[in-house]
Amino acid sequence: MLWILLAAAAAPLQVARNAMQRGLVGDAGPWGATLVRFMFGLPFSCLFLAIALALSPGAELSFGPRFWIGAGLAGMAQIGATAALLTAMHRSGFALGAAFQQSSLVFTAIIGALVLHESLSPLGWAGVVATTGALTALSWPSGANPNWAGAIAGLASGAFYAVALNGYRVANLAAAPDHPFLAAVATITLAQGLQTLGLGGWLLVRDRKSLLAVLRAWKSSMGAGFFGAAASALWVTALALAPAAQVRAVGVVEMPLSAVIGGRLFAERLTVGQMTFGVIAALGVVLASLG
Repeated sequence: MLWILLAAAAAPLQVARNAMQRGLVGDAGPWGATLVRFMFGLPFSCLFLAIALALSPGAELSFGPRFWIGAGLAGMAQIGATAALLTAMHRSGFALGAAFQQSSLVFTAIIGALVLHESLSPLGWAGVVATTGALTALSWPSGANPNWAGAIAGLASGAFYAVALNGYRVANLAAAPDHPFLAAVATITLAQGLQTLGLGGWLLVRDRKSLLAVLRAWKSSMGAGFFGAAASALWVTALALAPAAQVRAVGVVEMPLSAVIGGRLFAERLTVGQMTFGVIAALGVVLASLG
């Protein structure tokens, strides 16, 4: 059950990265803040890859078509997922954005079953249904000025993350199935290199203001890059050891951590209804992890 420990360890690192990126959205915009994860995470991923290679003498990596299809889809989906998540956190709040992200469990389970033939047990699907219902209620805006944009962005981030998780699992198993950590960091390093070139080049042409804001905030960006690279290495290693839906389910620990950080750093408060549906969604995710 090593994958559970890896995924659980990755969750707080991801929350820390999200908090640092969330603080950059105001100046750099969602796309600039998204670039931080890849550009400043790349040096740390290269370091992790060097360590993995040193610990795996004689190991061979295979970068065939299956690897590039999985890594390419995952990399593109991760860009969209990060931008959508940061938009949701900016519009709906840090904790609610993290809650919406749990919708990735639903999409991951469906994609895993249809594409990779890695289906959950009846108990696991019951958890998916419970999570779906809770997130639907949680994301349904109310009041005089309903925040549909935040809810839609949050659910979109879940869909994109589902594609990324399954894509990284495919790439891992194609690269080096017997060396999960080496496969994970190699996949992440190559993906982040492509993500940095692609998104960085797009911002250089279309939105230099956001790119300059990212470069000016290099100190906080380095912190976000480290936490992002470390979280990704742990997540993707776990994906080499277990189906994507179960790995994602362990990420439920992000929700209480995000609620605490949202209150401490961004002065956010959740309503009783939001907390109730958040707990139901968390319980559904736990059931899915058992399936």
